[in-house]
Amino acid sequence: MTDDGQPACGLVELGLRAVGVIESAELQLGRGLTVITGETGAGKTMVLTGLSLVLGGPSDASLVREGEQQAVVEGRFAVDDPEVLSIVEEVGGTLDEDGTVLMSRTLFAAGRSRAHLGGRSVPAATLADIGARIVAVHGQDDQHRMLRPAQQRMALDRFGGDRLAASLATYRDAFDRLVRTREQRDDVIAHERERAREAAELHDAVAEIDRIAPQPGEDSALRTESARLGHLEEIIREVAAARDSLDQSETASVAAHLSRAAERDPGLADLRDRADRTATEWAELAVDLSGYLADLPVDPGRADEVERRRAVLGDLRRRLERTGAWPELLDDMAAWGDVARARLAELGDDAALVTALNDQVQELTGEVTVLALDLSRERATAAVRLSQAVTDELAALAMPSARVDVVVSPRDRGSGDLDVVVDGVSTGADRHGTDVVEFSLATRDSAVLRPIAKAASGGERSRIMLALEVALAGLDPVPTFVFDEVDAGVGGKAAVEVGHRLALLARHAQVVVVTHLAQVAAFADRHIVVRPGAVTASSLEQVEGPARLTELARMLSGLEDSETAAAHAAELLAVAAERTAGRSRTSRARR
Repeated sequence: MTDDGQPACGLVELGLRAVGVIESAELQLGRGLTVITGETGAGKTMVLTGLSLVLGGPSDASLVREGEQQAVVEGRFAVDDPEVLSIVEEVGGTLDEDGTVLMSRTLFAAGRSRAHLGGRSVPAATLADIGARIVAVHGQDDQHRMLRPAQQRMALDRFGGDRLAASLATYRDAFDRLVRTREQRDDVIAHERERAREAAELHDAVAEIDRIAPQPGEDSALRTESARLGHLEEIIREVAAARDSLDQSETASVAAHLSRAAERDPGLADLRDRADRTATEWAELAVDLSGYLADLPVDPGRADEVERRRAVLGDLRRRLERTGAWPELLDDMAAWGDVARARLAELGDDAALVTALNDQVQELTGEVTVLALDLSRERATAAVRLSQAVTDELAALAMPSARVDVVVSPRDRGSGDLDVVVDGVSTGADRHGTDVVEFSLATRDSAVLRPIAKAASGGERSRIMLALEVALAGLDPVPTFVFDEVDAGVGGKAAVEVGHRLALLARHAQVVVVTHLAQVAAFADRHIVVRPGAVTASSLEQVEGPARLTELARMLSGLEDSETAAAHAAELLAVAAERTAGRSRTSRARR
């Protein structure tokens, strides 16, 4: 939202070069309602085709202007959707200083295409991911997002408001806990043999550790002792010789001589002190060497004892290595045993664990069933209101006999992540509930409700989409709506109502409409005319004041200089301004 409370603009600018009949054109857009008009064949459809390309739509080399090697479409979008910003960041793209991002598509006459996002090359699918979040295109040939069951369910949930949202959140929390518990139980059952084998290995290993009782650092200490015992005679001989040399040293005699000399010359005091310290250290060293010799083992069997213990510890280490568990703890086999005991406690009794998990699954299934029924009832209540709101809108859009019914029904068994019994019916369930939401239509030709995608013609579907978007105005996160042929098959008063409702939707989002009706164009905040060039080039021109009046007159009569058509056009502009102002006063009064 902007500082004045108006919706932020989505599509800021659209540039096209060598796309179909368009040689080069730039379209500046803003918030509110933008209409695009022009003579047949001027290139109005190419504008929307270019927008579809930059939103990741399918590429077609035939769209490249004849005589050109490539066609380029660039769209600049203002975005504040965290998920869109995250995608831009992930691909290494950048935003401009004004918070906009540039999306572009290049088609080559040879058949290849390239896509760019924020200055970085990306797959076209990445543009499509972003496009689905920032622009909703309603055209004759589009697979409208609102025609998809998941989108219809999401639309109903948004229309249901805070109460339905709270019911969905509560259900979803319980469902997630149920899924996690079922997965834990199934994992225990599926890996029962592996867990039993692991437990047996660890049990035997722990028993062996308890029997052998390895001490921390024992292996290293024994290795050092073994090396010493293997060279014991040599060690005794060399240490004894060193001690004897100390005993025979004349260090004490040197100290005595210096002490007497220092009595005559005080300058020798430092040397005398050093000699005293040296004599003392050598004497202490001789004592320590004697102690070392006295502490050497005299038991001739100690070496064999050490080697046997080392062999036992070596066998234990190799056994622990074969388990493959916690190799980083092999240098401290006592610690390995502690970790193994903790793991044994986790493995425990699988039968008892499965029983406990089954009890939790049963309890959570009951909770999910109750919450799913509550959610279905909330949706059914909201569906009645949404059905009436859309039907009322259709009556003003030249479809007075049409009726939209938002049907909430149980999912088929096996169609979700798991099955539950809700109100006596076994149904599939997932994080979204146990409901299938479908928007159905009954037309004047048939009272039978059929899915919108099958029951309505292209023009009717566009008007139904408009009615839905008006009913959901302010609740849809998509910032930009594009309508093509929304006015197909209507005229007169109905066409005025189409324009009025587009203007109402434009109070909550950016709306772009390609139209051939002056009654619709009169409600525009911005009027763009696609003018044919001298050959096959086209240009886009924003018209205001007299120029806009001339274009509306042309749309009404086919003649730009008709005084009667100009008067009618002026009247249309006055009606549109009055209807829009009246709506604004009503909205302010309500606020």
